[in-house]
Amino acid sequence: MKKFFIIIIIFVGLMPLAFGEVFIQNDQQYIGDDNAIHIVGEIINNLEVPLNQINVHVTLLDEDGNLIAIKETSSLVNTIMPGMKSPFDLVLTDNDVKKTKSYSFELDYKVSPPKNQAIDITESELSRDNYNNLIITGTVTNRGDITANTVAVIVTLYDNEGNVAAVSRVHPEPDYLRANDYVFFVVSIPDKIQTNGINDYTLIAESEEYAAVPEFPVGTFVLLVGTLFAYIGITKYSGRIIPNLIFVTNLR
Repeated sequence: MKKFFIIIIIFVGLMPLAFGEVFIQNDQQYIGDDNAIHIVGEIINNLEVPLNQINVHVTLLDEDGNLIAIKETSSLVNTIMPGMKSPFDLVLTDNDVKKTKSYSFELDYKVSPPKNQAIDITESELSRDNYNNLIITGTVTNRGDITANTVAVIVTLYDNEGNVAAVSRVHPEPDYLRANDYVFFVVSIPDKIQTNGINDYTLIAESEEYAAVPEFPVGTFVLLVGTLFAYIGITKYSGRIIPNLIFVTNLR
C-alpha cells in the first residue's frame, strides 16, 4: 500500500490532476463604451482542489489567421473552489489588436490550500440609476470565526444567449468584516451597450482568509445558496503548478 501511494504522488507531480476539468466557457468578444476590445468569459474549476494564481493567455489572430499578439489577464476571483467559477476580462486598447477576428485560450494555475467557505452574499438587487447605469446592491456577511480582510465582490452579467456580457470587481467600504458582521456593497456597471440585454447575473464574494459560499442564481433577481463542499487530503498538493492542456478556439 505504501509503494502504491508513492507512485501516485510522483505521477501527480508530473502530470495534471485531470484533463479538461479546468476550462473556459461562455466567452465572447465585444467593443465597449470605452472603445476598447473586451474578451470576457468564465473559468470553470471541475477539479477536486481549489485553484489560485490563475492566468488566462489569449492568442489573438487576424482574419487570415495570422498571429497579432499573445495577451494575458487574470481570474477576478483569487481562489476558485471546486465546482465554482470565476470571470475574467481582457481589455485591449492597442490599434493593432483591434484587428482581432478570432482568439484562443491557454490556462495556467496553481493548486491552493483549501479555504473555509464563510463569505456569504445574503441579499442582492439589480436596478438602474438616473443615468441608466446598471446598479447591483446587496450585503456581504462573514459567517466565519475570524475577521475577513480585503473583502471583494465579483459580478458576472450574462446576455440572452448565456454568454458573459460584462464583469466587475469591487471592494465594499470598509473592506474588512469581523466575525458574524455584514457590510453593504454597490456595484455600478456603466457600459450601457453591454447591459441593455442582460438576462441574468451571479455574485461571488471572497476575502484573504475565506472563500465564497457557492451562489447559483435563478433568474435575474434571485440568488440561491448552494451546498458547502468538504475537502479531504488536499493540502498535500498545495503549491504544485498544474498547466492546463486544453486549447480552445473561438471565432467571431
